[in-house]
This record gives sequence, C-alpha cells and structure tokens, in this order.
Amino acid sequence: MDFDFCWLFIISVVFGLGWSAARYDLKHFLSKSARRSRSYLQGLNFLLNEETDQAINILIEVARLDPETTELYFALGNLFRRRGEMERAIRVHQNLLARENLRANEQNHALYELGQDFLKAGLLDRAEEIFRQLHGSDYALRALQALLTIFKIEKEWHKAIIAAKKIEEIGALSLGKEISQFHCELAQEALRHKRIDDAREALQQALQSNPKNVRATLLSGDIELACNEPMQAISHWRQVEQKNPACLPLVAHKLMQAYITTGQSQQGASLLAYYVKTYYSNDLLDVAYKHIAELHGVDAAHALARMQMLKLPNLISMKRLLETHIIVAEEPRRGELVLMRTLICQHAKNLPRYICRNCGFRARLFYWQCPGCSGWETYVPQQPEPVTVIR
Repeated sequence: MDFDFCWLFIISVVFGLGWSAARYDLKHFLSKSARRSRSYLQGLNFLLNEETDQAINILIEVARLDPETTELYFALGNLFRRRGEMERAIRVHQNLLARENLRANEQNHALYELGQDFLKAGLLDRAEEIFRQLHGSDYALRALQALLTIFKIEKEWHKAIIAAKKIEEIGALSLGKEISQFHCELAQEALRHKRIDDAREALQQALQSNPKNVRATLLSGDIELACNEPMQAISHWRQVEQKNPACLPLVAHKLMQAYITTGQSQQGASLLAYYVKTYYSNDLLDVAYKHIAELHGVDAAHALARMQMLKLPNLISMKRLLETHIIVAEEPRRGELVLMRTLICQHAKNLPRYICRNCGFRARLFYWQCPGCSGWETYVPQQPEPVTVIR
C-alpha cells in the first residue's frame, strides 16, 4: 500500500511539473508572439512612413525573436539593397542560401535576390552567373529580364537579342522594337569598322523585327553614302517622312549634304522648306534656314522664319527672324537687334531639345536609348502643336 502511494505521489508530482512547464512555455510563447506581432506592426508603420532606418532596426529584432522566418530576411535584404548597403544585403541572402532546410522555391528566391544585389553593386559577372542558375525555375522569366539588363549595360548585343527572343518565346512580352534596336547597334558597329555586308545584314534583321524602325532607315542611307551612292542614300532618308515625320530633323542635314553632292542643291533646299511648312518643326527650321538663305535668298528665308513664328511662336523661330532683320537693318537699330538675338541665344542654349516620353528626362542631344530610364525610341524630337496668333 505504501509502495502504491509512493508511485501515486511521484506520478502526481511529475504531472504537476509537466503542467507547470507547459503553462510556462505557453505563456512564454504567447508573450513572444505578442512581442513579435507588435514588432511587425511597428516595422510596417515605419515602412509606410518611409522611415527605413527604424524599420530595419525593428525587423532585425523580429528576426532575432523568430530566426526561422525566411520572409523577414528577404524583407531585410531588400531594405538594405534599397538603401545602397549592398554588402549587408548580399550577406543576408548568402546566409539564407547557406541554410540546409531551405525549400526549393525559397532557395530560388534567395538566388534571385542575391543576383539583384550583385547587379546593383555593379558585379555584373557574378550577377550573370547567378541568374543563369535560375533557368527552368519559377524565377526564370525575371532572371531572363535581369540578364537582358546586364547585356544592355555591357553592350553585348548578340546576347541581348538571344535573351529578348527567349522572353518573347515564353510569351511574357513583345520585344520587337528592342530587338530591332539591338540589330541597329550591331549595324552601326559594323559600319564604323567598314564591314558593309555585316551592316546590311543587321539592318535587314532590324527591319524584320520592326518595319517602322526609323533608325534602320537612317543607317541604310548612311551605308549607301559610305558606298558613294548619294542618290540611294536620299531614297532611304526620304522614307523617314512616311515612317515618322517627327524624326525628319535627324535626317535633314544629311539629306541636304547628299543633294549638294549630286549637284541638286536647289531641290534639297526646296524639300527642306516643304518640310518646315508642313511639320512646323524648330529643328527643321534650324537646318533649313541657312541653306534657303544661301540658295533662295534672304527674302525666302525671312518668309519661312516669319511663317514659322506666326504658326509656332518660340525662341528658335524668333532668333531666325531677327537674323533676317539684322542683315538689312542699319545702325543703331542693327546693334539693338544683335543684342536681342544674343540674349535669346543665351537663353535658348540652356533649353532641352528632347524630352523622354517615359521618364521625362531632358537632354540637348538626341539618344535612341534614354540615359534616364534606358527606354528605346523615347526621344522623338518634339513637335509642338501650331499656335494661332491673333493679328
């Protein structure tokens, strides 16, 4: 009987200790969960208020409380990358990859984020190596897009074409315009090294990818001019009007030079005057004015500048109009007009001639690829609407 009582006592004590331990663990767990929840909300609040430093401190504390939660480490790594702390971001994602119990989709996610870290840090070779490992995974498309970015930065146009076509095969995006521009880059490089056949082939590929590619048309004319075929060059360059009249300023000077080479200066000047009257372009007026003044006389240039000023009042047309008055003016009026033109020129030289349609980046030089957002064919020369002036 005493023996049975002893066992009953021991069992009761063990049960009591177990119950107490369970209550303590539950209480500790609930307390830990409550602290973690509060920290989550605090971190979210800091992020919404764009207080990145405080958010990082909170997330580090949450990660300490719950080291097995991979989402926290992904959030931390992304925050470090956004702040430009690339070493810390890389270390976070490398530590994730070092875990033995990481699931396949989490491993691919960590690989992708690590590749993004290397890309932003400028370690393009290491980024390319990481992204290639994601072939066939759920991150394959995003990895291909990142690889395409790398190839554009490195100007590896053949690789860029392959990557873009793979993206199209997946059915994610239509990249015909971009692929066409990559071929144009190859054509321009070949033309620079006088590899005419390679340049022609690249332009054929460019026009197959995008028949409306104005740059390919311009380069086709450049090739013909390099081969001493100015009439063939003119034939290509005049196609720009049908493809995109806004791009005529890019070819106006080349057209005029080709007409001069063939002894048809008058026809060239007349064509430029027609373009100016039809499309109201400041850039076209800038090119045409000098040639029309030389070939058709100051009165013809004055009429063109006056027409432009009435239909599209702006500093460029005003400057040209003043120049025609300066030629025939006498002192002291001539000196006043020269001063006015000088002031206008000083102000106009700081004005951007081109504005990116995607990001609004302003530039005085024309780019086929925007330096701001890396978009292609976003710097179409501006063509403001004509302004009616009450006279």
